[in-house]
Amino acid sequence: MKENSRRLMWTVTGALLALSVLVIYATHREVPFMMDDLWYSTRLSDDTPIASLSDIVESQVWHYHNWGGRSMTHGILQLTLLAGEPAADLLNVVFTLLLAGAVCLVSGQRRLPAFFAALALPLGLNPNWRMSMFWQAGAANYLYITVFILGFLYCYLRELPEEKTEGEISGKSGKCGINFWIIPLGLLAGWSNENMGPAVWVMSLIVIVLGLREGRRAKPWMITGNIACLTGCVFCIAAPGNFVRSLQAEEAGYGLMWKLFLRCYRECRAALDYLFPTLLILGSLWLICRCVLGEKIGRRNALLLFGALLSWGALILSPHYPDRAAFGTMILCICAALSLAGKILIRRQDLAWPLWFGAGLVWLRGMYFCGEWLSVAWGWIK
Repeated sequence: MKENSRRLMWTVTGALLALSVLVIYATHREVPFMMDDLWYSTRLSDDTPIASLSDIVESQVWHYHNWGGRSMTHGILQLTLLAGEPAADLLNVVFTLLLAGAVCLVSGQRRLPAFFAALALPLGLNPNWRMSMFWQAGAANYLYITVFILGFLYCYLRELPEEKTEGEISGKSGKCGINFWIIPLGLLAGWSNENMGPAVWVMSLIVIVLGLREGRRAKPWMITGNIACLTGCVFCIAAPGNFVRSLQAEEAGYGLMWKLFLRCYRECRAALDYLFPTLLILGSLWLICRCVLGEKIGRRNALLLFGALLSWGALILSPHYPDRAAFGTMILCICAALSLAGKILIRRQDLAWPLWFGAGLVWLRGMYFCGEWLSVAWGWIK
């Protein structure tokens, strides 16, 4: 019976994954290049369309000094815009699948149902699914860059000494050439978003400090990767364009107390509006894991939750907190939620189907978002 149930779950999961890829690709095809995409299709300083890599480099130099420090994410954006809409749509689907795979790696859950959940949750729980995953500028700023952030973070999480149970990440080390590629990966992770870059840098630093406190030497790649991430954070935040842009913010003319009130309001809105469905699922899994089964959340999950807290709180320093900016925080919470679900299943395998149905409901919500958009685009809903 258990074997038949397992086969049924994998069959249904595989079919839903295939359907998901089809729906996601169709939605990408119907969401056009728009708004910022049209501006980033030019050299930024004038209306000349970008036509080569040198144009992109020139655009990002101008952008860094006049509008903002996200040179890496916007460079990726301009590359996809240069490739054209069909290629960009295909790349977006590929990076959506890569994101699901990265979430599985970070959470330590590598089975097909976990991959299904990792694909379903970011779409179904997303506070603004279209602007963070399907709008091309949003995809570059959040979808694409989060894959690199999780890849960098995974390298450090593998160094945490955890209990070795099924589905968990072991502390085993050894990645081919990591001493070389960790530097550009760390630079890219730090030079990503104003909130996620510093958060992932602190998380990597905590892993190093924990190892030193326990008598383990920090490996050379851990030090160089951490320094590269910090360098990227500095370049992103200290960009002259950030100060130019902040002067144009609406709150620039407000008094100190009013600014403080508005920023605290935005932080509360992020937690109780943008991230609330994610936190509700995460809290439920934590209650089952800790209070019912008596399982500790583990160092990895504690670090993921601390990183989510940092990335959420860091935006109190920003004059803006749009809903799509909560994407990275949401992903860290989803990683912790999947890891907790894995801990629950180790103790209670009979809960596999209830947990799968929970992920299925979130998947259904994500498919509703895409289905509604497609129905409007195709004229089925008027």
